[in-house]
Amino acid sequence: MEFYAYHGCLESERLNGNRFSVDFAYDYDMRHAAETDDLQYAIDYSQIYALIKKDMAIPAKLLEHLASRMLRHIVEAFPDITKAELTVTKYSPPLGGRVESTSVTVTYE
Repeated sequence: MEFYAYHGCLESERLNGNRFSVDFAYDYDMRHAAETDDLQYAIDYSQIYALIKKDMAIPAKLLEHLASRMLRHIVEAFPDITKAELTVTKYSPPLGGRVESTSVTVTYE
């Protein structure tokens, strides 16, 4: 998922924004969904996207905080998730040199 958002410790990051991506992977018992081909037995990932999009709109200073907050909201909304991993990547972070990106990954088990 890609977003333009206003996260960072520097005031310029919160004013000008930056490009971010979010990768999310999860496990749940999907046997019933697989057997029935019925969305009511699956986790609707459009709803996961909506939760991530909502959290990306709330500025955070630290990627650690942002990633943890997003993962917490997803797991609270979908208690059938048994394991998850969420990575937030910030492109061209202001580190005083040429850096393509920096990422933070949080997990839930």
